Amino acid sequence: MSKGLIIAAPASGSGKTTVTLGLLRALRRKGIDVASSKIGPDYIDPAFHAAATGRACVNLDSWAMRPDTLSAQLSPKPALTIVEGVMGLFDGAHLGNAPAPLADGSTASLARLTGWPVLLVVDAARQAQSVAALVEGFARFDPDVRLAGVILNKVSSEKHEAMLRQALAKAGHAVLGAVRSDTQIARPSRHLGLVQAGEHPDLDAFLDAAADRMSDDLALDVIMEAASPRTTATGAAAVAPPLPPLGQRIAVARDAAFAFSYPHVLDGWRNAGAELSFFSPLGDEAPAPDVDAVFLPGGYPELHAARLAAATIFMEGLCAHARAGARIYGECGGYMTLGQTLTDADGVVHRMAGLLPHATSFAVPKRHLGYRIATMLADTPLGPAGSIWRGHEFHYAATAGATGSAPLFRITDASGSDLGEIGARIGTVFGSFMHLIDRSDA
Repeated sequence: MSKGLIIAAPASGSGKTTVTLGLLRALRRKGIDVASSKIGPDYIDPAFHAAATGRACVNLDSWAMRPDTLSAQLSPKPALTIVEGVMGLFDGAHLGNAPAPLADGSTASLARLTGWPVLLVVDAARQAQSVAALVEGFARFDPDVRLAGVILNKVSSEKHEAMLRQALAKAGHAVLGAVRSDTQIARPSRHLGLVQAGEHPDLDAFLDAAADRMSDDLALDVIMEAASPRTTATGAAAVAPPLPPLGQRIAVARDAAFAFSYPHVLDGWRNAGAELSFFSPLGDEAPAPDVDAVFLPGGYPELHAARLAAATIFMEGLCAHARAGARIYGECGGYMTLGQTLTDADGVVHRMAGLLPHATSFAVPKRHLGYRIATMLADTPLGPAGSIWRGHEFHYAATAGATGSAPLFRITDASGSDLGEIGARIGTVFGSFMHLIDRSDA
């Protein structure tokens, strides 16, 4: 029976992603049938996971996904699934008085739902004996979340390690590894997170270095023994795809500027009978001529705005599909591309597709971040007016000049606070800064 293990941390920045990647690659090198998942609405880390294991990484989101959708992501049965958590172990959505979803999206909620044990990665760089009090608090906070052990990260010396181990042993907590500080496995970052896997210089060398470090510093056999089967039964696959297919033949943009599409959404379209093709706007490729729908997912178009503006074959092809009545949907970065212009962080203005009236700017960045509940304001290929979706916003862009279009969604945050109307729609072209994760039963 398949077993699972969750890698969590007391807080963001503790090093759980690097530990997870090194562990995944190390287990794969040992010939273990290992797969991975990432908790939360993350696009960056799953791509690194896939590079480490050679197989797709799925997202697990107890706030945004219906129970059947979440269960469907847990259906594959490798020998071992390593799940990387999100933020701190108990950090999730602030629900307020909003209608309760399955859970709050935290790592702890996924641990409760699956019964999988947790390995706690602790940044010990500035700690000694006090680490025992920290771990004791996390172990006792929720009796339904089972702590299997501790991985000490950023340990500076043998003496430092001995002090940490002694304190944790006295408190009765197992240490399954002590990872030494290592500049070879540091990763670069940018404003919305880590640099994408495809942009990482010498990615395999980085993953191998991380695997070498984890092989040396972690008790791999003990970690595998700590994994356990799920305590919840595997449910049926979702009765409906997370998002209805935009059409029968859907062209999906995919490259460094448009990398943020969820596997469970694309798989849902395939399972519903849609045919998917892929094209690269940065490669100046147009959507295939025979498609009846185009999906422009999120990504980092602001980093490639000049190249996109110069991609005449892509832009002309996209506009030709719009004139022919194809359904064209953009999320976040895709929504920016459908607008009139995109102003980059240096204040340079780049012309975009011009299919929607808004202009996007990073010149004065303002962060928009969090879970969202979105109600459709009109009939679209995604569903009728009144349809409700769960997703998230994650961007620094501002928009202006939406006059001439109708809004797409009215949104609230996870607590139910009204955030107004967002997005735009004209004819068969529509989009917003929302990344949709699943339809809602609420």
